[in-house]
Amino acid sequence: MSDLPPVTVLDASFLAEAHEVAQLPPAGPPEVAIAGRSNVGKSTLLNRMAGRKALARVSKTPGRTRGLVLFDLEIRVPGSQEARQRLRLVDFPGYGFAQVSHSERNAWQVLVEGYVKQRTALVLVLVLVDARRDLGVEEMQLMEWLEAMHVPCHLVVTKADKLGAAERGVLREQVRKGLGQMSASVSLASGETGEGVDALWARIAYALKVWKDDAGPGPG
Repeated sequence: MSDLPPVTVLDASFLAEAHEVAQLPPAGPPEVAIAGRSNVGKSTLLNRMAGRKALARVSKTPGRTRGLVLFDLEIRVPGSQEARQRLRLVDFPGYGFAQVSHSERNAWQVLVEGYVKQRTALVLVLVLVDARRDLGVEEMQLMEWLEAMHVPCHLVVTKADKLGAAERGVLREQVRKGLGQMSASVSLASGETGEGVDALWARIAYALKVWKDDAGPGPG
């Protein structure tokens, strides 16, 4: 996986926002979902990954994303026989935001669970955690559930630019130890500086290859 070259994003655009599973657009190209706390820097990282400054809204108010927000991308993976590949990024509602009502949090859970269970094109879930926070109960529960659902997940430690080299080394060990026997891979990244984004795309490219090898390209 580490030998895969960086991915080039050729085009990126907003597709849809779904507040219920029934509102999701028809399945098409493979999908990569992004999950994390409301203030973990999801939108900043998503914009950096897509190479677009304002593809995803970056809000000063945590918890602004209320549904599943889908973006259509066209990418080029060097070494692939396909000149252009379609991919969707799916932004999950941010969790851990106290000012959201209990009923709304329950609705988000139903939405996310329904999406994961129904979406056969889901190839990977990126679970984000702030470099300055411990791996929380929510992240662990989500990754354990994804593993039980046989959905690959990758833990992304965001805001890595806030840490020094020694701190990063300690953090890597702490995170890997915290994951225990879970099979999730781990990387550090920064939406602000772009650090680690090429490695993140390499992980996505690997997930796409595995999905195509196992299930075939499918529709789109």
